[in-house]
Amino acid sequence: MIVNLPYFRELKEQHAKDILMILLERDEPFSILAHLPAINFNPELPEHITKQFTDVIIFAIANYTLQSAHILDDNFIFEAGFGEENIGSVVTVPIANIIQITQDEVPLFINAAATLPKEEKPKNPFAMNPRNKKFIKE
Repeated sequence: MIVNLPYFRELKEQHAKDILMILLERDEPFSILAHLPAINFNPELPEHITKQFTDVIIFAIANYTLQSAHILDDNFIFEAGFGEENIGSVVTVPIANIIQITQDEVPLFINAAATLPKEEKPKNPFAMNPRNKKFIKE
């Protein structure tokens, strides 16, 4: 399957990086849907916040989070506040783990390989975002 090819994964990662750079240059808010297990939070978030996370998480990149966002090597990095306490953390997302990039609920990028273990069939990452249900015919 093509999504298992290293070249395909590299293309998708570069495509995501290019889209992120455009959005950051234009200073336009957007959201990313990412595979959680590879994401780093510094400082780590308290358990009462992380226990609410699933394997796939949506981050809204706007306001202060957008101002702090940047790309370093193969990572997308930003500061964000979490929970009612607005606990701050620097979030490092490997770009290869970004499943989807959206702006105003319009998908700009989808990476079917982002959460794909090498031996499993891919799940539809587009369908994993609840906001996309209106685009999917059942």
